Amino acid sequence: MVEPSLDLDAVRAFVRIAELESFTRAAEAMRTTQGAVSLKLKRLEERLGRRLVERTPRSVQLSAQGAAFLEHARELLEKHDRTLAVFGRSSRQRLTIGISDHVAGPDLPALIARMNAQDPQLLIEIRIGSSGDLLQSFDRQELDTVIVRLHNGRSDGEIIAEEKFGWFAAPGWQHRADEPLPLATMAEPCGVRSMAEQLLDAAGVPWTEVFVGGGVTAVAAAVMAGLGVAALSPRMVPFGAVDVGPKLGLPELPRLPILFHSRVRDGRPRDALAALSAAFRNAVRG
Repeated sequence: MVEPSLDLDAVRAFVRIAELESFTRAAEAMRTTQGAVSLKLKRLEERLGRRLVERTPRSVQLSAQGAAFLEHARELLEKHDRTLAVFGRSSRQRLTIGISDHVAGPDLPALIARMNAQDPQLLIEIRIGSSGDLLQSFDRQELDTVIVRLHNGRSDGEIIAEEKFGWFAAPGWQHRADEPLPLATMAEPCGVRSMAEQLLDAAGVPWTEVFVGGGVTAVAAAVMAGLGVAALSPRMVPFGAVDVGPKLGLPELPRLPILFHSRVRDGRPRDALAALSAAFRNAVRG
């Protein structure tokens, strides 16, 4: 009797669940429903005769057998995709993506890897810049997709996540009460910079710019050097940075949307973008 082969879609669903630690995110990445992903996993577990995932109302974790199977599952998918690329009719397609500097952050390598895992034959071009500049490039059709912060004058785009912000400073940094609040900011135009300055003005908090950086990395470096305070996402600041907003009585910063703009509607690039979008949701949630 010939044993039935493994369903590659089910194996891919298992890998997505393992990587994103969520059935919902896995479904988003695969552009399907949560129920369909659950069914694929159930059939895979039945085929292997092993429980691969331990699912509770609060978390999704691999069982010991699932953790052992994960490496083999990845190898299987990699060999399948490589074989298809060599002998199949699959052609390399180009996908140009713009990602706001305030959005990319330290998770970018993992996000790129997630897209490559979705489609190793996709040629990915990524540009990092300000939300305003990237949106202009998108409108000129120089970019297929942009992932940016909410920008003044734009109400289009899909909200894929909302991220909290805080007023961060170096550990041990002290503000002299008789001096304006020293700010480290991004260069104009920057929506986060404008928002922070408007909130301080509305709250009657005197401030002065002491550093202007060409990117979030530079601003975070100025913060850790003790130059002053910056409005940043906790995901973007180095380990050890402290949110001094409550201590100094600074205005609370709102959660800011991350928006997805794309003219890609179908095909392999759309599948890769779905994986990227789900990974962003997961990174911000984490």
